[in-house]
Amino acid sequence: MPPFAIRPARSADISALNALIARSAAGLSAGFYSPQQVAALARDVFGVDSQLVADGSYFVLEQDSVIAACGGWSRRSTRFGGDNMKTVPDRLLDTACEPARIRAFFVDPASARRGYGSALLAHCAAAAAAAGFTQLELVATMPGVPLYQAHGFNEVERFDLRLENGAVAAPMALMRRAI
Repeated sequence: MPPFAIRPARSADISALNALIARSAAGLSAGFYSPQQVAALARDVFGVDSQLVADGSYFVLEQDSVIAACGGWSRRSTRFGGDNMKTVPDRLLDTACEPARIRAFFVDPASARRGYGSALLAHCAAAAAAAGFTQLELVATMPGVPLYQAHGFNEVERFDLRLENGAVAAPMALMRRAI
């Protein structure tokens, strides 16, 4: 694996991260989602959650000073989605009885299959454990399910996320694991 660095995302990164997320959705969803599903997810769901950036729990993985992947964890209640999905403020989770959230993992298609998602996941799991959490939870897109299963996540529930006023259904998976 080429050398890389993981650092907290900064507000100045948000534009580049949203571009990476769009490339990732378009390039890595083939065979899992239809073009209509990808377009609806990219428009209505995917994107940076600036609260994670402000909390210091959203990270970028850089290779040769270029952002190749991003992902984070959260001590807040929102399960998935960028700023465009938020309708209410995030409440803080109770470390004693609620799992930390793994959020918004995306890899640039040009950097896929290099272990970057796995490295970010290990980084986030360690940070959540250091914050006192004992479990992790995430909502995975279908392209992400194999990665999370390979890292010990179990599927709890599969559901269809309804988009475009219910006209588009995108399958998602709620997954959990102990830290």
